[in-house]
This record gives sequence, C-alpha cells and structure tokens, in this order.
Amino acid sequence: MTTKNIHEANLDSVKELGENSAEFVIKPLYYGYGNTLGNSLRRVLLSSVKGAAITAFSIEGATHEYTTIPGVREDVVDIMLNLKNIRFKCHTDAPVELTLEMKGDKQSEKDGDKRVVAGDIKLPAEVEVANPNQTICHIDDPKMVLKMRFIVETGRGYLTIEQASEDRVHSDMIAIDAVFTPVLRVRYKVENTRVGQDTNLQQLTLTVDTDGTITPREAFEEAAAILVNQYAALAGSTKVESVPAPGSKQDEDDSGLMLPIEELDLSARTANALLNNDIKTIRDLVTLSETDLKDLKGFGQKALDEVKEKLTELNI
Repeated sequence: MTTKNIHEANLDSVKELGENSAEFVIKPLYYGYGNTLGNSLRRVLLSSVKGAAITAFSIEGATHEYTTIPGVREDVVDIMLNLKNIRFKCHTDAPVELTLEMKGDKQSEKDGDKRVVAGDIKLPAEVEVANPNQTICHIDDPKMVLKMRFIVETGRGYLTIEQASEDRVHSDMIAIDAVFTPVLRVRYKVENTRVGQDTNLQQLTLTVDTDGTITPREAFEEAAAILVNQYAALAGSTKVESVPAPGSKQDEDDSGLMLPIEELDLSARTANALLNNDIKTIRDLVTLSETDLKDLKGFGQKALDEVKEKLTELNI
C-alpha cells in the first residue's frame, strides 16, 4: 500500500561550534514535528550510538576493587573511576586486551608523584585514545612498577557491572560498568518559523557534543539511520511517498507542474485531446515520452510539436 501526503524536512544547516560540537537546524516541519523529531533523535543519540569502553581491568598486586596498592596514591576504586573516563575509538568489534607498565623514577621524589595517563597505555593499531591526558593514577614510590591490563569492548548504551561480570573475557579481572556512548550531551529547541504565507511551521535546532571518538555529524547520521531502520521494520509493506518540504525550491518547481493543462494556452484541439486522455496537469504531461504522446487517441504530430514548443518556452 502506498500513500502520498507527508512532506520531507530538510537539514537546513550544520554549524560547527567547536572541535567536538555542532548545531543542526532542521526545517521546515509541520506543527508538532519539532518535538517529535527532537525527542526521538536526542534519546537515540544518547543511548544507541556505537562506542568503546573498558569493561574489565587488572592491577598486579590487587585481587579486588576494595584494596590499596603500595606505591600508588589512589586506591582501586579511584582508579576504576578514572578508567571510566578514558575515551576509546575501536576499529574492531572483537574485545581487545591492552597493557600498561609504568615505573616510578627518581625525579618523582623531587617534583612530586609520577602521573600515569591514558596515553601511557600500549595500543594496538585497531584502538585509539581520544583523551590521552586523562589521569589513571599517581605513583608515589620511585621503586614502584605499575602493571595493568585492560579489556576494551565496543557496544551501545550502558553496561552494568553485573552484566560486565557475567560476560568477562578473563575471570581474573575486575569488572567495570561501562558507558559506551560517544555522545556527551544533546540539547534541542523548537521554534516557530514560516515559509511564504505558511506560518504554521516549526524549526528544530539540535546541538550535539561528542567525546572526540566520533564527529557530531557522524553521530547525528547514525542516530537518524537507527530510527529509519526501526520504523521501516514496523511499517511493513506500507510506503509513504514524500513530497518536497513547503517553500523549498523543489516544492516551488512541483507546484508549477501541478498547474492545469489549460494554463499552457494550447489550441482547443490539442488541449481537448490531452484532457480526453485524462492528462489534466503539466505534471501528467511531462511524465509521458514522445512515443506515449503519439499513441494518445486524437493526438497527432502537429499537437506534439505544439506541446513541445510550449514546454520549451516554460523551460520544462
């Protein structure tokens, strides 16, 4: 089944607000569609865009999270919280094991504790860190050698520590709840707008901030694709043909095609021949080839030449 009544919205503009922030303007929308699109896009952006995070880790000398590590300022719980803030970009769907080995040094006795950061993690080719300056911990003993292992996985949304415990790749590791989404914040506002004489329209402005592992535009397009796939599965065989957004150039062009045949100022004989064959608008006419026109009852070469001349005058 096919229906044709719904206008398409346009992604009117994309404005870069910063390295990882962008503003998307969608208009014109029928009244009420601003909140409908804004809310659904926001929820999907925050919950369903694919990302990567640490799901388990181990520290040599620590058997569980409720312990301290000699030579390290932070306890395991504090380190766990720091690990959750590391932003990874993973080019594989398989779990990846990473390692870190860091020594205290004599300089730390003079200048303070040695800071261990995400950039110190040894990375394979398929993994990148978006925030290498993220602190993991501080070594306060120059003789300390810190050894850590991490499991990085890809996913969507949020993985609870209970789920992470059940799905651990290595049972000797400490599970950690993971926030996979690379989208940090989404805001939207709906404003009234107009196109020509049509004032009952809306404009949606969506602002997307990401963690640097994905661009705002990539996140926006992935969220839109997720919604399309979900609704397509529900729509079944029903198709809704979209028509141009009100006021768009295509809409103006199409409105001209919807003019009646009489507006072409054809001779009475030619106009009647078209109307008798149920060709009532310019759109109906331009969808036919020359062969189709010649096959029409009562439509000869002279009428064809007249129609071609008129359409040329109108740049159609």
